Amino acid sequence: MASGSDRNPIIIGGLPSQVPDFDPEETQEWLDSLDAAVDERGRERARYLMLRLIERAREKRVAVPEMRSTDYVNTIATKDEPFFPGNEEIERKVLNATRWNAAVMVSRAQRPGIGVGGHIATFASSASLYDVGFNHFFRGKDQGDGGDQIFFQGHASPGVYARAYLLDRLSEGQLDAFRQEKSKAPDGLSSYPHPRLMPDFWEFPTVSMGLGPLGAIYQARMNRYMEARGIADTSKSHVWAYLGDGEMDEPESLGQLSIAAREGLDNLTFVVNCNLQRLDGPVRGNGKIMQELESQFRGAGWNVIKLVWDRSWDPLLAQDRDGILVNKLNTTPDGQFQTYATETGSYIREHFFGDDHRLRAMVENMTDDQILHLGRGGHDHKKIYAAYAAAKAHKGQPTVILAQTVKGWTLGPNFEGRNATHQMKKLTVEDLKGFRDRLHLPIPDKDLEDGLPPYYHPGRDSEEIQYMHDRRKGLGGYVPTRVVRAEPLKLPDDKAYAGAKKGSGQQKIATTMAFVRVLKDLMRDKEIGKRFVPIAPDEYRTFGMDAFFPSAKIYNPLGQQYESVDRELLLAYKESPTGQMLHDGITEAGCTASLIAAGSAYATHGEPLIPVYVFYSMFGFQRTGDQFWQMADQLARGFVLGATAGRTTLTGEGLQHADGHSQLLASTNPACVSYDPAYGYEIAHIVKDGLRRMYGENAEDIFYYLTVYNEPIQHPAEPADVDAEGILKGLHRVKPGEKGEHAAQILASGVAVPWAIEAQQILADEWNVKADVWSATSWNELRRDAVEIEEHNLLHPEEEQRVPYVTQKLQGAEGPKVAVSDWMRAVPDQIARWVPGTYQSLGADGFGFADTRGAARRFFHIDPQSIVLGVLTELAKEGKVDRSLLKQAIDRYQLLDVAAADAGEAGGDA
Repeated sequence: MASGSDRNPIIIGGLPSQVPDFDPEETQEWLDSLDAAVDERGRERARYLMLRLIERAREKRVAVPEMRSTDYVNTIATKDEPFFPGNEEIERKVLNATRWNAAVMVSRAQRPGIGVGGHIATFASSASLYDVGFNHFFRGKDQGDGGDQIFFQGHASPGVYARAYLLDRLSEGQLDAFRQEKSKAPDGLSSYPHPRLMPDFWEFPTVSMGLGPLGAIYQARMNRYMEARGIADTSKSHVWAYLGDGEMDEPESLGQLSIAAREGLDNLTFVVNCNLQRLDGPVRGNGKIMQELESQFRGAGWNVIKLVWDRSWDPLLAQDRDGILVNKLNTTPDGQFQTYATETGSYIREHFFGDDHRLRAMVENMTDDQILHLGRGGHDHKKIYAAYAAAKAHKGQPTVILAQTVKGWTLGPNFEGRNATHQMKKLTVEDLKGFRDRLHLPIPDKDLEDGLPPYYHPGRDSEEIQYMHDRRKGLGGYVPTRVVRAEPLKLPDDKAYAGAKKGSGQQKIATTMAFVRVLKDLMRDKEIGKRFVPIAPDEYRTFGMDAFFPSAKIYNPLGQQYESVDRELLLAYKESPTGQMLHDGITEAGCTASLIAAGSAYATHGEPLIPVYVFYSMFGFQRTGDQFWQMADQLARGFVLGATAGRTTLTGEGLQHADGHSQLLASTNPACVSYDPAYGYEIAHIVKDGLRRMYGENAEDIFYYLTVYNEPIQHPAEPADVDAEGILKGLHRVKPGEKGEHAAQILASGVAVPWAIEAQQILADEWNVKADVWSATSWNELRRDAVEIEEHNLLHPEEEQRVPYVTQKLQGAEGPKVAVSDWMRAVPDQIARWVPGTYQSLGADGFGFADTRGAARRFFHIDPQSIVLGVLTELAKEGKVDRSLLKQAIDRYQLLDVAAADAGEAGGDA
């Protein structure tokens, strides 16, 4: 890790306007020298001298303002390029074979009867960028550590498959099964990097654009965190993220650059493939995306390396004494460069070099063909190697390499640089012949004219293939590869959960606090305590987790270089380089990225971490739902806590804070096991089982989502005959009805369970109804069980038909069933078809608003009195009570008057 002196200072420089000029004569001498340079040698020479002075000032650690953008030329001068250690001729042959197979694989996937698509233009532009990495930089996992972490650009996956084919990691049959995962199982290849679909191959899912760069930043940060806390030696691991220039428009791509710079993550390199094109056209037709990105990254504190031109430009730039060529490069917009990529050499001579006699003179001895092949830097292996080597050597800052390429490079004039190239998936016979000739491959015409175009392999004993194997052996194994080395954890026994099972006595606490108490006890465990990674977006105090500050401390690689304002308090804010808590500030996206990086550490580095991400529930699955799918794809594990859950428990905050639907959103994620517990002992059982399923023997690739509330309630002790199975499967009876002529069942979840118990008492005392109260700890798990059983029964009609758990549980329960929760009705309605008898739900449908809890619940008709009305209504439908009782109940409880409701419990942030 870089030392503090290697990091960016807080203030990087500027003109000290408050300081008087103590030596005006010396100042004037410097100004006169500059004037003389301008007058005698010209502005370009003076500019060069100024830039050299700034460069020297930085070398001497004199704070001067950063250059926000530089000329449209390579950052690394030709004279500063290191020796290229590879065999460029062999590497070119390898790359040509890879290019061919990638394009042919996608083209063959368009064969009649299949037509599953694919993309070839992105890899065509970035192939050299990857090849240099594969041959010289990407570290594998064979040396026992995590190697490098590589976030491959999603649309470039065909190229990665094509290279794996040459190395005998994939077969020809597998290439032909591209995007046919079920029909060609087990040979099917996923469309993009999907670890869940190919868990031994891909490591990071990246095709949801913007999440790759975000994930890479927090992966690099997690590597440092694990090293600082002594969990794993990640000092040799480097994170590489391959991105597209169009992708950088996604807010997530650039939104967290500052944390990488702030923490000096020099173990991170972004490689942005600047092929100047989005999916449909130019990224910045009238501008220059490389210059724009350079300014943004420099402004965020990153080291920027521009790789614009290949070596064929070096002689021209070397003779550009007056800067006319550089000025032309600086002022030509991207849209025009895209046009040059599709035009002839004579067109470029006339339109680029032709409007100034000095430019024309530079190329007068060049043929049109030579001008046509003045190339982009992202296709030059030596230039790429120089950029990568400089990035690895740079200390104190993350690095971004902006590499200019041509989209569809080498695919021929119908593909290269065309606006529609991203959607083009099939090559004609003429395209194939031209492509073959461009790559100098020994494939006969007849093989291209008859049937499907063939794959090309130079032979397992060929010089090219042996070279590839040797390079990968020297770098520690093949990539991409996902390896799970982690051993099951030794999990705590029941003693760790004893506190939660005792209940809260006379004290009222929210379920958020009940969970925090469980977590606190678990973090004290000698075996797994250090593996917990608490994560929160600037809300630890809200969730009652400030008690962790003094002991667990907040991770900060620089420590705490100030005196905390609350340092004399028992729960003082405390930062430490070895801190356990991740306090990422107000960024749910950043926190979720930390969650994913920590939750997949068992595979990335072979060391399990147990992330516990706690957030305002409205801002989890709603705001960062795409990242939870990324988490599922990456096979990450951990606990996700939607605190301040429900539509009426946080009503003082108003509409955008009122979560009545995250459980429904969670139900759409197949990897998410979600619960809505009411009591501390339920939380204890759920957490214990979650640790078993995710970190014990035969660990599952799932994550747990618990919605917890900020409303204080009394938590009963765990009953002696607790139905632990019911808690985990989603439904258990918490309080049988004691008296009444008519039977009914009330199913409630989370904060609604106390309302149901109050309604139970009213029904018994005032309406002669005996109602049982059930805690539906998971509507989602009940539905998931029922759906799986229905599918089994559908496909096995000859076998005895299975019965869903919820049906079994309620089969003998008398009377109508009324479900109630602080969620929209669609949440409990998920189980409606499997509930025997009459079923009705009450819920908080509609927007939230600011008011008292009681008023909100009366408005949504989910308060205890409304539950009473709901039960009576269903009994009336069954003819058990007279319908006149319904109007009596409405009038007695003033259910049409929101203001008549009791205000309810106030406060209770945690």
